[in-house]
Amino acid sequence: MSDGPDRGIERRAFVKSALAIGGASALAACLDRGGGDADVPTGSPDARPERQHAWNDALARDDHGNVVEPTHRLLLLLDYEGEGTPRAAEREQVERALATLEEAYAWSHEGLLSTMAYAPAYFERFDADLPESVDLPAPEALASFEDPTLDTPDALLYLASDHAHVLLAAEQALTGEQDTLNGLSVAHTFDGVLSVAERRTGFKGDGTPAENQDANGVPTSQPVPEDAPLYMGFKSGYEKTQPPEARVTIQTGPFAGGTTQHASHMRLNLEQWYEQDDREARVGKMFCPYHAENDVVEGTGDNLGTDAGMDKAKPAAAAAATDGVVGHNQKMVDVREDGRPIILRRDFDSTDGGHAGLHFVSFQRAIDDFVATREAMNATALAADSPVGQRTNNGILQYMDVTSRGNYLVPPRSKRALPTPRGDA
Repeated sequence: MSDGPDRGIERRAFVKSALAIGGASALAACLDRGGGDADVPTGSPDARPERQHAWNDALARDDHGNVVEPTHRLLLLLDYEGEGTPRAAEREQVERALATLEEAYAWSHEGLLSTMAYAPAYFERFDADLPESVDLPAPEALASFEDPTLDTPDALLYLASDHAHVLLAAEQALTGEQDTLNGLSVAHTFDGVLSVAERRTGFKGDGTPAENQDANGVPTSQPVPEDAPLYMGFKSGYEKTQPPEARVTIQTGPFAGGTTQHASHMRLNLEQWYEQDDREARVGKMFCPYHAENDVVEGTGDNLGTDAGMDKAKPAAAAAATDGVVGHNQKMVDVREDGRPIILRRDFDSTDGGHAGLHFVSFQRAIDDFVATREAMNATALAADSPVGQRTNNGILQYMDVTSRGNYLVPPRSKRALPTPRGDA
């Protein structure tokens, strides 16, 4: 990793490898390639929104007005190191460590965006229960054909930036391995309070999957389109296929201003996706048969503007009964509210484990909103009525296997440091 540019690795592929490996040597090599923090703006904790998940105003926009998510992502699954319930001094330590990141880097895709969340397992150590205003069940398999590992860390820190070295440096600072961060002295860390149980990494953006095709599950005979933002070749996250951040925000109770988070990993079968199906079939399964038959989707789908155009699609039930194909986006129409979805997706591709995959990260007011969305994606009843049958024509289900699931509460920023179930001190 530190042999320099003569290794012949494309820079962004190198950066992906450094982020996936992690550690001080990977950070040093990444800085050597990328030029350091010179162009990364500093920030101020006081300038952060109370809603941790309020990223949209800090993100860039494309020509249509859709948000452009940060290129690089890091999920840190954290274990609480203490006995019993957290102490006030530990809360202060965690808060100051997180505030250090915010002072070092601007709240921006060019700096660092984050959410700090807590799992049901964390809250089980308390005598009190979470309030009724918080829907946070333990994770579970959500289909008969799933057998995921159910995550049981105490916390999940989600970091995102256009600069991979920012994520590596932030991780090193939190774990006590970095003395300075973008010119700021690091005085507070997670050391002795929270430890990293697992790290998950990935990327998203035009061309990034094509630059990361050296993974298992990606066909060599049919490469990923060069400009695709995701492995499956199509754009996602259209403005009108995402809810407003207010829709996924908890409205009442001690965690008002917070949200819930689901994080799962899906192993992708891109060999089957690209080699079994031609482009028309892929468009039909990702969007709907109408789009495939009428050449609605150009390239990766950027021509659709801010909407996937499901107003032209048949109802999913009608498509299952007559076409034998139900598109993924077509099924999602059934769980929209006021024409918009009820979960906010901030997912990204990955080569964790050496295999092409997707880390599906979503924010929603209640985990039940995610479950309802997943049930619509499963479309079990529709598939049973189909002339072809379940998982053979049912959107994109057959091309992915869920390997892990986890549920979390994202408190408002003022309560993000080792909260109690009642959100008090």
